[in-house]
Amino acid sequence: MRVSELMSKHVEAIAPDKNIRLASRWMRDNNIGSLPVVNDGKLVGIVTDRDISCFAVAMGRDPSSTPIEKIMTTDVATCYDDDDITDAAHQMEQRHIRRLAVIDHDNKVIGLLSVDDLARGSHELAGAVLEAADAIH
Repeated sequence: MRVSELMSKHVEAIAPDKNIRLASRWMRDNNIGSLPVVNDGKLVGIVTDRDISCFAVAMGRDPSSTPIEKIMTTDVATCYDDDDITDAAHQMEQRHIRRLAVIDHDNKVIGLLSVDDLARGSHELAGAVLEAADAIH
């Protein structure tokens, strides 16, 4: 099975110069836990609800004036939509993460693959990813 068969294709993204408050509201309003950070159409980072709560808030950052680029993860785990889900799941396990940005060969975000998406294709793969992700959190 390919990543394209399970990934979420509707992807909300945010620019790196937007502030934490906007990202937080966007996540709340769209019931999502992460936003790819895109600059000129290219993936440059990802910001998660955990980044906002555990890092920005804990560090006393002003949500109205702190840009996303100050708290985003720049080493974004990615896969391609034509990758096998087993390979994508193994990457998630190895990196102890619950989601991958799905990109095309021009580094444009075309989807997200979450552990919930994986569960629709394989409970076994999703379980292994959850165990690995929970091992460090």
